[in-house]
Amino acid sequence: MTISTPLQQFLLNVENHPNDIFLRQPFRGEWTTWTWQQAADESRRIAAALHSLQLPKGSHIAILSKNCAHWMMADIAIMMAGCISIPIYPTLTASSIQPILEHSDAKAVFIGKLDDFKSQEHGIPPELIRIGFDAYERNERYNWSELIEEHQPLQHTHQWHEDELMTIIYTSGTTGRPKGVMHTAGNFNRVMHAAIEELRLEKHRALLSYLPLSHIAERIAIEMNSIYNVCVISFAESVETFAKNVAEVQPHIFFAVPRLWGKFREGILKKIPQKKLNLLLSIPIISGIVKKSIKQKLGLSRATHIYSASAPISVDLLKWFARLDVKITQALGMSEDCVYAHFERPYDYRHGSVGKPFKGLQVKITEEGELRVKSVSNTKGYYKEPELTAELFDEDGYLKTGDICEYDHDGYLFVTGRLKDQFKTDKGKYISPSPIETKLLANADIEQCCVVGMGIPQPIALITLSDIGKQKTKEDVEESLLASLAAINPSLEKYEYLEKAVVMKENWTIENGLLTPTLKVKRNQVEKIHQQFYPHWFLEKGKVIWE
Repeated sequence: MTISTPLQQFLLNVENHPNDIFLRQPFRGEWTTWTWQQAADESRRIAAALHSLQLPKGSHIAILSKNCAHWMMADIAIMMAGCISIPIYPTLTASSIQPILEHSDAKAVFIGKLDDFKSQEHGIPPELIRIGFDAYERNERYNWSELIEEHQPLQHTHQWHEDELMTIIYTSGTTGRPKGVMHTAGNFNRVMHAAIEELRLEKHRALLSYLPLSHIAERIAIEMNSIYNVCVISFAESVETFAKNVAEVQPHIFFAVPRLWGKFREGILKKIPQKKLNLLLSIPIISGIVKKSIKQKLGLSRATHIYSASAPISVDLLKWFARLDVKITQALGMSEDCVYAHFERPYDYRHGSVGKPFKGLQVKITEEGELRVKSVSNTKGYYKEPELTAELFDEDGYLKTGDICEYDHDGYLFVTGRLKDQFKTDKGKYISPSPIETKLLANADIEQCCVVGMGIPQPIALITLSDIGKQKTKEDVEESLLASLAAINPSLEKYEYLEKAVVMKENWTIENGLLTPTLKVKRNQVEKIHQQFYPHWFLEKGKVIWE
């Protein structure tokens, strides 16, 4: 049987591995499990319920929930019913949820595990059918447990074609409003077959799901990987139990955003200061014991594929973890290319690069340095946005990534900036902030940074302090930041030299609108708030300014 869609593969797993564990969900510290057969049975019943609620094939159905076993089963049920899924970031505010639900033409929404649904609820249009994941105390007009009791399993699931629209994924939106990226069943299928071969992904591995399933990276690396490789997915119960959950699971595949890798380093250095760690790692027998212990506590003792995703990570941080035998690799993909993209392989990587393209990925770099890609898994476009779709592709059908890139002589791709992030100083020089920010983030005292410079002669760095930085005296922080400026500036062109580091009073968070749900800095919002102060900060005495 030739597999051409995710649902076909899922049903084959149910047939061949009915009693193997598929999903593991912690409730109050205890693990509840579902076999492939049990998950299929619940999903079939929910699919039948969707049809009974006058949601025929082709209906658009949203999922608003943090990652959990029921998120997965809801998505499978939507596939079984022949409907189209609209995943929504669980951290979005009501004012962001409402336009997505309205623009996507959603007719129903699964509402599940959420931290503050009360503040989000008025973002759900009243006419939508609401189905609650009552296992997480989310009770609605229709509830999961009641629906599976009231309905028999759907016998004939939808027979997907490769070119049928299966999901609309709304971008996290570092700039502007989110856009609905359309992907077919075949797009996911082709990406997974390429990834299995290129990355040497193995079957029956343990996975941990905690980054938003509404993001393409988690959707591919966790949901689709579990379906195509018969893997077990465990879910983190909460932020508070995350470290405990990952240590219990010891996943074979793990990826995190750069900010989390920085947090991991912070946690290690709080227990073992850098000087002591350097000493321990210099003693042969002790070094092995220390590395093994740290990897065990991080939950990475058996991880074969470790990735950093979503934003650039500093080479210094990569090398820091490499000393602990934690080999972090990178990739460059986006919602629009379904992550049929560039990857460092565990067996073929170069620090600082995003690796080499999957076979079959056509690539070109424009005169401006923009990477453009074409593959069998590129998006069909933005939902209900023909003009934006036309702008997304060039005349040859290549997708415009917006990333400024270059290959080295061995074929590894390096990202040097983003077209839309470039700014011009008063001297008329264009600055690409991303590489400078990545260098700054090697400093463990820095949590986030944003290099800016419109309206002033030289760029400055706006930074927020990490927990380690906040525990230091003002003088020690200034000394640390001055050392970073002194180390970084000689590696830059003179017009790129950082004139100042400005320490922000408050952190940038999802809640205050300065981070995306995937923890990327919303440059436009940061600039909107602070640009008026750039000239004042630039003229202030000293290299380190406190807001």
